[in-house]
Amino acid sequence: MSAIPEPMLAQRKELGEKYLHGQGIEIGALHHPMSVPDDAKVRYVDRLHVEELRQQYPELNDRELVNVDVVDDGEQLHHFANESLDFIIANHMLEHTENPLGTIRQHLRKLKPGGCLYYAIPDRRMSFDADRKLTPFWHLVLDDRLGPKISRTRHFREWVRFVNKQSDPVRAENQLKELMRINYSIHFHVWETSTFLKFLRRAMLYLWRRFRIEHFCQNDTEVIAVLRKK
Repeated sequence: MSAIPEPMLAQRKELGEKYLHGQGIEIGALHHPMSVPDDAKVRYVDRLHVEELRQQYPELNDRELVNVDVVDDGEQLHHFANESLDFIIANHMLEHTENPLGTIRQHLRKLKPGGCLYYAIPDRRMSFDADRKLTPFWHLVLDDRLGPKISRTRHFREWVRFVNKQSDPVRAENQLKELMRINYSIHFHVWETSTFLKFLRRAMLYLWRRFRIEHFCQNDTEVIAVLRKK
């Protein structure tokens, strides 16, 4: 989790100034909270308290993490009432979700009409996911309809093989069990710029056109999408 280059942060800030106003939340900000305009009020949400996050991510021990205001499941956001938020920021979070379609559906529920979802995901070609296969849409539909448990072990096994580069069968199996035991937050799904845009367009139809794509762009190694709730 290295530092984000200034040009990437500048692009995020420009989009934040344009789209993020009112009261909202940022999910999983860790050491890089999103820059927002003065009229935006942000609460920070994560799945663990800061002390527990440091245990999961020891590589961030020398970095300051944002104070977690609400500990919650970022896919479900149980602590927030429906139609209570003006915006939701989730930088490099959607690829960590086990059910991206269900996550977008739930995030839309929490937004006021006209509210914005600000998503950024890594482009596989420029990340440690480079050797992994792209996630097809039908797989995401199955995760949504049947539940992500049907593919969970396979995702962790793929992570051990292609990201952690563990080829020894015994060590790979032990690593798999340990990562699943601590519920380590891996990238469950993988996109590139073009496939992420296709995913969003199909998701828009799948979710009954409850949002429109307000902005879409490549930002160096990441892809940014701003979705507007109808």
